[in-house]
Amino acid sequence: MTTASDLFPPLGLTVEAGPVVLRGITDEILPELCDLAVRGIHEPGEMPFYFPWTDVPAEQLARNTAAYHWRSRAEFSREGWGLHLAVFHEGELVGTQGFETSDYLVTRTGETGSWLGRRFQGRGIGTAMRQVVCALAFDHLEAAAITSGAFVDNPASLAVSRKLGYQPNGLRRLKRREGELALNQALLLTPETFVRGPHRLRVSGLAAFRAFIGLDAVG
Repeated sequence: MTTASDLFPPLGLTVEAGPVVLRGITDEILPELCDLAVRGIHEPGEMPFYFPWTDVPAEQLARNTAAYHWRSRAEFSREGWGLHLAVFHEGELVGTQGFETSDYLVTRTGETGSWLGRRFQGRGIGTAMRQVVCALAFDHLEAAAITSGAFVDNPASLAVSRKLGYQPNGLRRLKRREGELALNQALLLTPETFVRGPHRLRVSGLAAFRAFIGLDAVG
């Protein structure tokens, strides 16, 4: 019988590294992920995201989170895709880790992005999950470089990037909330500067995903 991961291989991707597991966001995982977002990601006065998607009432936030992941699946193509993975730490769902790109077969470059439930922050999980997705990209998806960025008033995210070996790559002047200018530090990571985590990756579902994004021929 055809499964959801047969139709959309990112759902069948699982990456294990010690206590951290990244897994495709299936419809079984998605409701719990929406609840986690509603319970809080950052202080109300802060905004770590380029688009202020958390500035909505709880009910709308849950629906928007689900819609975002459904839309990401529907719009996935070799010309532009986002790999969005649920993050589990010691078996508990704690957030998401993403890798987004366009024209990947030419550029071999993508941008990392993530969020972590507030009660899981400050424990090193953010560093570990970013190390996992970067190792996946470099070692298994043939990435040549990885970009990221963080607003200059988000020291926690910038600290994670420094730990992993990202290098400053310019400042961007961005609109954050309506009428609000914020400075964003662009960052660049290469295999030569990447600081790896202590655990080797165990990846399942990789062959189907590589074929899906065009790195390998199908069958």
